[in-house]
Amino acid sequence: MTRASLIDPLATKLPKLAGGAANALSVISLMVFLLLPVSALCEESGWGIGGYGGQYYDTEPAGFTQGKATYLNHYIVALTASKELWHAEAFPLALEIDGVIGQQFGIATITEVAFAPVLRWGWFPWNNLLHTDFRAGPLGVSYTTAISPLERGPTGEGSRLINFLMLELDFSLPNDRSKEVFMRLHHRCNVYGLLNNYGANGEDFLVFGFRRHF
Repeated sequence: MTRASLIDPLATKLPKLAGGAANALSVISLMVFLLLPVSALCEESGWGIGGYGGQYYDTEPAGFTQGKATYLNHYIVALTASKELWHAEAFPLALEIDGVIGQQFGIATITEVAFAPVLRWGWFPWNNLLHTDFRAGPLGVSYTTAISPLERGPTGEGSRLINFLMLELDFSLPNDRSKEVFMRLHHRCNVYGLLNNYGANGEDFLVFGFRRHF
């Protein structure tokens, strides 16, 4: 067996091993981050720190709500941080800023950074049993380190920088609002052709996560 015959298979496997290691590191970092004491994360009130993970689906959020989504073998894990900027005195409405850094893997390995202003609505009739918040951020910014093959139009073109949209339901115990689990629709889009005319929808993920408030 020649030296070249040993090196060639190794060169083929190294990128796959590196990608797997990066994905594992993302998950480990997320777990360590969430287990840190609250005092180690930030000294101000109004902050939330969390993480989430989920799978890509091939329709816009409207298609998901109609049960038309098909899931592909493409995933995301992410850290998210939010800060309350304003809240109404007379009704349960707040304005927050939400930031995300995530790692996509499966069909392609891509890092994503995104942020958006978010409105949080905090009243539902069953909140004395299970406190529920609805959060919506329709206009934000998302940047990826590479153009995803899932975002390329018919000509093969796409954009790294496009709109970020998120819709989220949060659930917490009525007597402990400091911890919540949530379900989010994580969406990148060109705002129906406003930002580019490449003819691609963007990316959509259904994700589940955990957040701590302090």
